[in-house]
Amino acid sequence: MRAIWKGTISFSLVNIPISLYPATRREELKFHLLRKSDLSPISYRRVAQADEKEVPWEQIVKGYEYEKGQYIVLDPEDFKRADVEATQSIDIREFVKLEDIDPIFYDAPYYLEPQKRGAKAYALLREALQRTGRVGIAKVVIKTRQHLAAVKPEKKALVLELMHFAEELTDPGSLEIPGDLDLGKREQEMACELVERMSDRWQPSKYTDDYRHALMDLIQKKIESGGRTPAAAHPHKREPSKVIDLVSILQQSLKQAGSGAAPKKASRAHKQKKELKKAA
Repeated sequence: MRAIWKGTISFSLVNIPISLYPATRREELKFHLLRKSDLSPISYRRVAQADEKEVPWEQIVKGYEYEKGQYIVLDPEDFKRADVEATQSIDIREFVKLEDIDPIFYDAPYYLEPQKRGAKAYALLREALQRTGRVGIAKVVIKTRQHLAAVKPEKKALVLELMHFAEELTDPGSLEIPGDLDLGKREQEMACELVERMSDRWQPSKYTDDYRHALMDLIQKKIESGGRTPAAAHPHKREPSKVIDLVSILQQSLKQAGSGAAPKKASRAHKQKKELKKAA
């Protein structure tokens, strides 16, 4: 794997030389637009809206629309003037408790690999974070853009998790989100019971991209059949429930959850009910 960035982790007077590697990969299928008659690829042209004429690259500038239809042009010098200092350092500003960070702030993870002379300091920082239950909050510049980031321990590795700045998150205040409602006791107990029955140990490897795999399978079959679409039954779509009675819906869900091949661990409420029956 090729490092996308090299620099240091710095906090106080400590500097740890590291290399940065992607911790995820996005396996999206790429499709080309083609002309139907001869499958000729479609090319894109840069066309001006005013007269529909194609514009060469040397005549294109970058502009910010500050009002509808009103633009201010920025030249390369403007971007340089506004650019933050592109240091090759993950500058940890402070350490905070991991549980204090709302997961909505996290964006993209990267693995941090120590260079040989930084191995001991790397391991020391990892152990300190694991023992204290804290993460380092840092600022880092990658590809001319400054990011907020968290340095977190992940098993034997340190992970740099790029984060959203608070100003990048939208306020959900305009959404019609219910507040405290008058929820029935029976409904709450049944909802908790359903959650308990459907609970299991987190195993990320059992979740796969079913849609991508099915699409790849279809593509392979079309290649093998000379482009013909294979006959297949349409998947059954589950219709949304129109039942307004929540108790009825929960009862049906509990019945369905209880009919699985591997019975789930009984909930605490269920155990208490059994004990009360025995005592009676």
